[in-house]
Amino acid sequence: MIGFASVSAFEAALAALPAACEAARAEALARQGELTKPAGSLGRLEEIALFMAGWQQRAIPTLTAGKAVVFAGNHGIAARGVSAFPASVTLQMVANFQAGGAAVNALAGAAGLDFAVVPLDLDRPTMDFTTGPAMDEADCLAALNAGAGAIGNADLLVLGEMGIGNSTSAAALAAATFGGRTDRWVGRGTGVDDGGLRRKIETVEMGLARHAGALATPFELLRRLGGREIAAIAGAVVAARHRRIPVILDGFICSAAVAPLAKGNPAIVAHCLAGHVSREPGHGPLLEGLGLRPLLSLDMRLGEGSGAALAAQLVRAALAAHSGMATFAEAGVAAG
Repeated sequence: MIGFASVSAFEAALAALPAACEAARAEALARQGELTKPAGSLGRLEEIALFMAGWQQRAIPTLTAGKAVVFAGNHGIAARGVSAFPASVTLQMVANFQAGGAAVNALAGAAGLDFAVVPLDLDRPTMDFTTGPAMDEADCLAALNAGAGAIGNADLLVLGEMGIGNSTSAAALAAATFGGRTDRWVGRGTGVDDGGLRRKIETVEMGLARHAGALATPFELLRRLGGREIAAIAGAVVAARHRRIPVILDGFICSAAVAPLAKGNPAIVAHCLAGHVSREPGHGPLLEGLGLRPLLSLDMRLGEGSGAALAAQLVRAALAAHSGMATFAEAGVAAG
Protein backbone atom coordinates (compact mmCIF):
# COMPACT_ATOMS: atom_id res chain seq x y z
CA MET A 1 0.00 0.00 0.00
CA ILE A 2 1.47 3.34 -1.05
CA GLY A 3 -1.39 5.67 -0.18
CA PHE A 4 -5.10 6.23 0.10
CA ALA A 5 -7.15 6.79 -3.05
CA SER A 6 -10.11 8.17 -1.13
CA VAL A 7 -11.39 8.88 2.36
CA SER A 8 -13.12 5.51 2.36
CA ALA A 9 -9.83 3.83 1.40
CA PHE A 10 -8.13 5.49 4.36
CA GLU A 11 -10.93 4.37 6.66
CA ALA A 12 -10.72 0.82 5.29
CA ALA A 13 -6.95 0.76 5.82
CA LEU A 14 -7.41 1.83 9.44
CA ALA A 15 -10.12 -0.76 10.00
CA ALA A 16 -8.12 -3.74 8.66
CA LEU A 17 -4.71 -3.68 10.35
CA PRO A 18 -2.21 -6.53 9.95
CA ALA A 19 -0.86 -8.06 13.14
CA ALA A 20 2.68 -8.82 14.25
CA CYS A 21 4.11 -12.28 13.56
CA GLU A 22 3.56 -14.27 16.75
CA ALA A 23 5.76 -17.13 15.54
CA ALA A 24 8.76 -14.81 15.12
CA ARG A 25 8.07 -13.25 18.49
CA ALA A 26 7.90 -16.69 20.09
CA GLU A 27 11.25 -17.64 18.53
CA ALA A 28 12.76 -14.41 19.80
CA LEU A 29 11.40 -15.11 23.26
CA ALA A 30 12.92 -18.58 23.21
CA ARG A 31 16.26 -17.06 22.23
CA GLN A 32 16.02 -14.60 25.11
CA GLY A 33 15.66 -17.55 27.44
CA GLU A 34 18.94 -19.03 26.16
CA LEU A 35 21.11 -15.91 26.46
CA THR A 36 23.72 -15.64 29.20
CA LYS A 37 21.67 -13.61 31.67
CA PRO A 38 18.93 -14.19 34.20
CA ALA A 39 15.50 -14.23 32.57
CA GLY A 40 14.10 -10.72 32.22
CA SER A 41 17.23 -9.06 33.57
CA LEU A 42 17.52 -6.64 30.65
CA GLY A 43 14.01 -5.37 31.31
CA ARG A 44 12.50 -3.29 28.58
CA LEU A 45 15.41 -3.96 26.26
CA GLU A 46 14.08 -7.51 26.02
CA GLU A 47 10.58 -6.20 25.33
CA ILE A 48 11.90 -4.00 22.53
CA ALA A 49 13.70 -6.94 20.92
CA LEU A 50 10.50 -9.00 20.99
CA PHE A 51 8.48 -6.07 19.63
CA MET A 52 10.90 -5.66 16.72
CA ALA A 53 10.97 -9.40 16.04
CA GLY A 54 7.20 -9.54 15.74
CA TRP A 55 6.98 -6.64 13.31
CA GLN A 56 10.04 -7.59 11.25
CA GLN A 57 8.77 -11.19 11.20
CA ARG A 58 12.12 -12.71 12.16
CA ALA A 59 13.55 -14.02 15.39
CA ILE A 60 16.69 -11.89 15.16
CA PRO A 61 15.57 -8.45 13.96
CA THR A 62 17.99 -5.84 12.63
CA LEU A 63 18.23 -2.09 12.31
CA THR A 64 19.98 -1.35 9.03
CA ALA A 65 17.56 1.07 7.37
CA GLY A 66 16.22 3.31 10.12
CA LYS A 67 14.66 6.53 8.89
CA ALA A 68 13.65 9.75 10.65
CA VAL A 69 11.04 11.89 8.90
CA VAL A 70 9.94 15.35 10.03
CA PHE A 71 6.74 16.76 8.52
CA ALA A 72 6.23 20.53 8.55
CA GLY A 73 3.05 22.54 8.17
CA ASN A 74 1.66 25.99 8.97
CA HIS A 75 -1.49 26.67 10.97
CA GLY A 76 -4.11 29.37 10.59
CA ILE A 77 -4.62 29.46 14.34
CA ALA A 78 -1.07 30.82 14.75
CA ALA A 79 -2.56 34.24 13.98
CA ARG A 80 -4.47 34.01 17.27
CA GLY A 81 -1.27 34.44 19.29
CA VAL A 82 -1.01 30.85 20.52
CA SER A 83 2.76 30.60 20.00
CA ALA A 84 5.76 32.55 21.22
CA PHE A 85 7.11 32.55 17.66
CA PRO A 86 5.66 33.75 14.32
CA ALA A 87 4.59 31.30 11.62
CA SER A 88 7.61 32.29 9.52
CA VAL A 89 9.77 30.22 11.88
CA THR A 90 8.35 27.02 10.38
CA LEU A 91 9.98 27.74 7.01
CA GLN A 92 13.19 28.89 8.70
CA MET A 93 13.41 25.66 10.67
CA VAL A 94 12.78 23.60 7.55
CA ALA A 95 15.80 25.30 6.01
CA ASN A 96 17.76 24.45 9.15
CA PHE A 97 16.70 20.78 8.89
CA GLN A 98 17.73 20.72 5.24
CA ALA A 99 21.11 22.23 6.15
CA GLY A 100 21.62 19.64 8.89
CA GLY A 101 21.71 22.18 11.71
CA ALA A 102 18.85 21.12 13.99
CA ALA A 103 18.89 18.95 17.10
CA VAL A 104 17.08 16.17 15.28
CA ASN A 105 19.78 16.12 12.58
CA ALA A 106 22.44 15.54 15.22
CA LEU A 107 20.39 12.97 17.14
CA ALA A 108 19.30 11.09 14.03
CA GLY A 109 22.91 10.96 12.89
CA ALA A 110 24.04 9.66 16.27
CA ALA A 111 21.40 6.93 16.02
CA GLY A 112 22.46 5.95 12.49
CA LEU A 113 19.18 7.05 10.90
CA ASP A 114 18.59 8.45 7.45
CA PHE A 115 16.83 11.81 7.67
CA ALA A 116 14.19 13.57 5.59
CA VAL A 117 12.07 16.67 6.08
CA VAL A 118 8.76 17.00 4.22
CA PRO A 119 7.37 20.57 4.04
CA LEU A 120 3.66 20.67 3.28
CA ASP A 121 2.36 23.80 1.52
CA LEU A 122 4.03 26.16 3.98
CA ASP A 123 2.89 29.15 1.96
CA ARG A 124 -0.72 28.07 2.49
CA PRO A 125 -1.57 27.73 6.19
CA THR A 126 -4.54 25.68 7.27
CA MET A 127 -7.71 27.56 8.14
CA ASP A 128 -8.40 28.81 11.63
CA PHE A 129 -10.32 25.90 13.16
CA THR A 130 -12.33 28.22 15.41
CA THR A 131 -14.21 29.44 12.32
CA GLY A 132 -14.36 26.25 10.23
CA PRO A 133 -12.49 23.04 9.40
CA ALA A 134 -8.72 23.39 9.28
CA MET A 135 -8.67 21.54 5.94
CA ASP A 136 -11.11 20.48 3.29
CA GLU A 137 -11.34 16.79 2.41
CA ALA A 138 -8.93 16.98 -0.52
CA ASP A 139 -6.33 18.84 1.54
CA CYS A 140 -6.49 16.38 4.42
CA LEU A 141 -6.34 13.38 2.10
CA ALA A 142 -3.32 14.88 0.33
CA ALA A 143 -1.56 15.29 3.68
CA LEU A 144 -2.34 11.70 4.66
CA ASN A 145 -0.86 10.55 1.37
CA ALA A 146 2.22 12.72 1.81
CA GLY A 147 2.84 10.87 5.05
CA ALA A 148 2.23 7.47 3.50
CA GLY A 149 4.55 8.27 0.64
CA ALA A 150 7.45 9.31 2.85
CA ILE A 151 8.12 6.07 4.73
CA GLY A 152 10.29 4.42 2.07
CA ASN A 153 11.82 1.02 2.81
CA ALA A 154 12.63 1.70 6.45
CA ASP A 155 12.97 -1.10 8.98
CA LEU A 156 12.29 1.46 11.74
CA LEU A 157 10.44 4.74 11.25
CA VAL A 158 11.06 7.69 13.56
CA LEU A 159 8.45 10.45 13.23
CA GLY A 160 8.65 14.14 14.06
CA GLU A 161 6.98 17.44 13.21
CA MET A 162 7.48 21.17 12.90
CA GLY A 163 4.70 23.73 12.76
CA ILE A 164 4.17 26.94 14.70
CA GLY A 165 0.81 26.60 16.47
CA ASN A 166 0.64 22.82 16.25
CA SER A 167 0.64 22.17 19.99
CA THR A 168 -2.74 23.96 20.04
CA SER A 169 -4.08 21.65 17.33
CA ALA A 170 -2.63 18.69 19.22
CA ALA A 171 -4.38 19.77 22.41
CA ALA A 172 -7.66 20.08 20.53
CA LEU A 173 -7.26 16.58 19.07
CA ALA A 174 -6.40 15.12 22.49
CA ALA A 175 -9.37 16.82 24.13
CA ALA A 176 -11.73 15.74 21.36
CA THR A 177 -10.50 12.15 21.58
CA PHE A 178 -10.22 11.60 25.32
CA GLY A 179 -12.32 14.39 26.86
CA GLY A 180 -11.67 16.06 30.18
CA ARG A 181 -10.88 19.64 31.08
CA THR A 182 -9.31 21.62 28.26
CA ASP A 183 -6.51 22.92 30.46
CA ARG A 184 -5.43 19.32 31.07
CA TRP A 185 -4.27 19.16 27.46
CA VAL A 186 -2.97 22.68 26.86
CA GLY A 187 0.63 23.51 27.77
CA ARG A 188 3.02 26.34 27.10
CA GLY A 189 4.42 24.79 23.93
CA THR A 190 7.12 27.10 22.60
CA GLY A 191 7.10 28.95 25.93
CA VAL A 192 4.09 31.26 25.80
CA ASP A 193 3.40 33.57 28.73
CA ASP A 194 0.23 33.45 30.83
CA GLY A 195 -1.67 35.48 28.25
CA GLY A 196 -0.59 33.12 25.49
CA LEU A 197 -1.65 30.13 27.57
CA ARG A 198 -5.10 31.64 28.07
CA ARG A 199 -5.38 32.25 24.33
CA LYS A 200 -4.44 28.63 23.64
CA ILE A 201 -7.10 27.35 26.04
CA GLU A 202 -9.71 29.68 24.56
CA THR A 203 -8.77 28.65 21.03
CA VAL A 204 -9.10 24.96 21.82
CA GLU A 205 -12.46 25.50 23.55
CA MET A 206 -13.74 27.56 20.62
CA GLY A 207 -12.63 24.87 18.17
CA LEU A 208 -14.29 22.08 20.12
CA ALA A 209 -17.51 24.09 20.34
CA ARG A 210 -17.38 25.00 16.65
CA HIS A 211 -17.08 21.36 15.56
CA ALA A 212 -19.21 19.70 18.23
CA GLY A 213 -21.16 16.83 16.71
CA ALA A 214 -18.95 16.66 13.61
CA LEU A 215 -15.98 14.75 15.05
CA ALA A 216 -17.27 11.21 14.77
CA THR A 217 -14.49 9.73 12.60
CA PRO A 218 -10.70 9.84 12.66
CA PHE A 219 -10.66 11.61 9.30
CA GLU A 220 -13.02 14.33 10.48
CA LEU A 221 -11.02 14.85 13.65
CA LEU A 222 -7.83 15.27 11.65
CA ARG A 223 -9.25 17.56 8.99
CA ARG A 224 -11.26 19.78 11.32
CA LEU A 225 -8.79 20.23 14.20
CA GLY A 226 -5.43 19.07 12.86
CA GLY A 227 -2.80 20.36 10.50
CA ARG A 228 -1.13 19.06 7.38
CA GLU A 229 1.92 17.78 9.27
CA ILE A 230 -0.32 16.11 11.87
CA ALA A 231 -2.38 14.39 9.17
CA ALA A 232 0.86 13.36 7.43
CA ILE A 233 2.05 11.66 10.63
CA ALA A 234 -1.27 9.82 10.83
CA GLY A 235 -0.93 8.71 7.21
CA ALA A 236 2.62 7.53 7.80
CA VAL A 237 1.56 5.51 10.86
CA VAL A 238 -1.24 3.72 8.99
CA ALA A 239 0.92 3.06 5.92
CA ALA A 240 3.79 1.80 8.09
CA ARG A 241 1.41 -0.63 9.78
CA HIS A 242 0.42 -2.14 6.45
CA ARG A 243 4.13 -2.53 5.63
CA ARG A 244 4.76 -3.92 9.15
CA ILE A 245 7.31 -1.17 9.79
CA PRO A 246 7.69 -0.41 13.51
CA VAL A 247 7.33 3.26 14.44
CA ILE A 248 8.78 5.46 17.18
CA LEU A 249 6.58 8.42 18.00
CA ASP A 250 8.09 11.64 19.29
CA GLY A 251 6.29 13.98 21.67
CA PHE A 252 2.87 15.47 22.30
CA ILE A 253 2.08 16.46 18.71
CA CYS A 254 3.05 13.08 17.25
CA SER A 255 1.04 11.28 19.91
CA ALA A 256 -1.94 13.54 19.26
CA ALA A 257 -1.75 12.66 15.55
CA VAL A 258 -2.31 9.02 16.51
CA ALA A 259 -5.15 9.77 18.94
CA PRO A 260 -7.88 10.07 16.26
CA LEU A 261 -6.64 6.81 14.71
CA ALA A 262 -6.85 5.07 18.07
CA LYS A 263 -10.38 6.35 18.52
CA GLY A 264 -11.28 4.55 15.29
CA ASN A 265 -9.20 1.44 15.97
CA PRO A 266 -7.25 1.16 19.26
CA ALA A 267 -5.07 -1.58 17.74
CA ILE A 268 -3.23 1.04 15.66
CA VAL A 269 -0.73 1.64 18.46
CA ALA A 270 0.50 -1.98 18.48
CA HIS A 271 3.37 -1.23 16.07
CA CYS A 272 4.28 2.04 17.83
CA LEU A 273 6.77 2.84 20.56
CA ALA A 274 6.53 6.09 22.53
CA GLY A 275 10.06 7.45 22.33
CA HIS A 276 9.72 9.62 25.41
CA VAL A 277 7.33 11.58 27.59
CA SER A 278 7.83 15.31 27.19
CA ARG A 279 7.34 18.20 29.60
CA GLU A 280 4.10 19.17 27.87
CA PRO A 281 1.51 18.50 30.59
CA GLY A 282 -0.87 16.73 28.25
CA HIS A 283 1.66 14.24 26.92
CA GLY A 284 1.64 11.85 29.89
CA PRO A 285 -2.17 11.59 30.01
CA LEU A 286 -2.25 11.24 26.24
CA LEU A 287 0.18 8.31 26.32
CA GLU A 288 -1.88 6.73 29.08
CA GLY A 289 -4.99 7.08 26.94
CA LEU A 290 -3.19 5.45 24.02
CA GLY A 291 -1.83 2.66 26.22
CA LEU A 292 1.80 3.53 25.41
CA ARG A 293 4.62 3.51 27.97
CA PRO A 294 7.46 5.92 27.10
CA LEU A 295 11.00 4.64 26.72
CA LEU A 296 12.59 7.84 28.06
CA SER A 297 11.71 10.68 30.43
CA LEU A 298 14.32 13.41 30.06
CA ASP A 299 12.27 16.62 30.42
CA MET A 300 12.55 17.25 26.68
CA ARG A 301 10.01 19.46 24.93
CA LEU A 302 11.62 20.39 21.62
CA GLY A 303 9.58 18.28 19.24
CA GLU A 304 10.92 17.83 15.67
CA GLY A 305 11.49 14.11 16.32
CA SER A 306 14.31 14.71 18.79
CA GLY A 307 13.09 12.41 21.56
CA ALA A 308 12.14 9.67 19.13
CA ALA A 309 15.55 9.81 17.44
CA LEU A 310 17.22 9.52 20.82
CA ALA A 311 15.04 6.53 21.68
CA ALA A 312 16.14 4.82 18.47
CA GLN A 313 19.50 4.31 20.15
CA LEU A 314 17.75 2.20 22.78
CA VAL A 315 16.23 0.10 20.02
CA ARG A 316 19.66 -0.34 18.48
CA ALA A 317 21.09 -1.38 21.86
CA ALA A 318 18.24 -3.83 22.45
CA LEU A 319 18.85 -5.52 19.12
CA ALA A 320 22.60 -5.62 19.69
CA ALA A 321 22.10 -7.47 22.96
CA HIS A 322 19.51 -9.79 21.45
CA SER A 323 21.66 -10.77 18.47
CA GLY A 324 25.15 -10.42 19.89
CA MET A 325 25.04 -12.14 23.25
CA ALA A 326 26.17 -15.74 23.56
CA THR A 327 23.77 -18.46 24.59
CA PHE A 328 24.50 -20.51 27.68
CA ALA A 329 25.49 -23.43 25.44
CA GLU A 330 27.82 -21.30 23.30
CA ALA A 331 29.51 -19.79 26.35
CA GLY A 332 29.73 -23.02 28.31
CA VAL A 333 27.85 -21.41 31.19
CA ALA A 334 25.43 -23.39 33.35
CA ALA A 335 21.86 -22.21 32.76
CA GLY A 336 20.79 -22.12 36.39
